[in-house]
Amino acid sequence: MSSSSRLSPPDRTLWPAVALFIVAFVLLEYTGVDLWVQDHFFDFQAGRWLVDGLAPVPRAIFYTGPKVLIILFGLYVFAAAALPERVRARMPLGRVGRRHLFVTFFTIGLVPYFIGEVKQRSNIFCPSEIRRYGGDVPYVKVVECYPPDDQPTRRGDCFPAGHASGGFALLAVAGLARTRRGFWLGIALGLGAGWAMGLYQMFKGSHYLSHTVVTMFVAWIGFLLLRRLFRVHRKAQTE
Repeated sequence: MSSSSRLSPPDRTLWPAVALFIVAFVLLEYTGVDLWVQDHFFDFQAGRWLVDGLAPVPRAIFYTGPKVLIILFGLYVFAAAALPERVRARMPLGRVGRRHLFVTFFTIGLVPYFIGEVKQRSNIFCPSEIRRYGGDVPYVKVVECYPPDDQPTRRGDCFPAGHASGGFALLAVAGLARTRRGFWLGIALGLGAGWAMGLYQMFKGSHYLSHTVVTMFVAWIGFLLLRRLFRVHRKAQTE
């Protein structure tokens, strides 16, 4: 039996996910899809975005609320993994293997951290900051350089999508499931939370489609790499 055949079904998607990530990145970077999509969220006559970023209700539902819930969930997962066995046994998720729980905890923590580090170095501006949408800087893609005679006086920190990274990190919940239905519910949770948070940012001019797509792939690939690091990527893995 080959080593690849012993991989669990989700872990077999690592290299296909990397390949799809590269294809998606190239397509989004070398086409005008980002601007075409973003144009639908901006009212050029009124000069405003589909969603007001300062509106309290959408911000509570799609920004502040999800961040708090994800942090609390991450802390609970850590507690379920780290507490003594007699305490864990009485907790929801307490019967899940410790290594699976640590994979979920580190995915929730490290994916947003990694995305944040890339954002600080990408020097890419948000849609609301470029001149097309009323800002003061030129539109430049990740693979491009700023024109020599049109250099921004500050650095951009908008690529990839940081806020959505917390939602997409919840894809790791799929790794806690012991049934096919539970696995797909975990996938639905991660994709649903990630895209809800990501679209909110896009609707208010804080990210392009490509930023959110990149973050989604990074979250899934990061989750699978952590599964390999903690050795929970094989079939019938025991603790």
